[in-house]
Amino acid sequence: MDKQYAIFDMDGTLVDSMVYWKNLAKEYLALQGITHISDIILEKIKPMTMTESATLFIEEFGLHGTPESVANEMNALMDTHYYKDIPLKKGIKEYLKKLHNSGTTMCVASATAVPLVEACLKRLGIIEYFSFLLSCETIGVGKSKPNIYYEAAKRLGAEPSDIAVYEDALYAAETAKKAGFYVVGVFDESAKKNFASLKEISDEIILEW
Repeated sequence: MDKQYAIFDMDGTLVDSMVYWKNLAKEYLALQGITHISDIILEKIKPMTMTESATLFIEEFGLHGTPESVANEMNALMDTHYYKDIPLKKGIKEYLKKLHNSGTTMCVASATAVPLVEACLKRLGIIEYFSFLLSCETIGVGKSKPNIYYEAAKRLGAEPSDIAVYEDALYAAETAKKAGFYVVGVFDESAKKNFASLKEISDEIILEW
């Protein structure tokens, strides 16, 4: 990767957190007494922000509260994992250090709320490599739309073609690619069924850091 600017996804790219997120909806809904959630719903929420997912849960399951309050409750369930046990992907710290030393300006663009991103990256000792952190929660839409990438580019002061976007999720990589960014596809076990398609659309592939 020879770009001077880089946007990193966090979950599944920098950290091994996807198994926790995969189970979050079931964990939260079980606490509300809902023990069955269809695969259709689980698939539908993948590209959504927490607030968008909360809105869907209220509509589908008649939950009490606002989308914001439900999203806050789900975030609270993830807090412990981000603060205590979600690990870095092996080799990523060395990779970031190498980019930093070469003069690359980096940021994080995550579907996860900024407080959780900040807490996790501080604990893992890599927050110093990033100029700023962005969340789809703040932007208002998930990565099925390019808003977060454009906002990151604006803050970086660079054109999309001069910025590498690191993503493990196919839908997010497709969004970045269509928006004109240089895409680096990152393999993650949770998204392996889509890896062939990710490899096909990416400008560069990373199997392991």
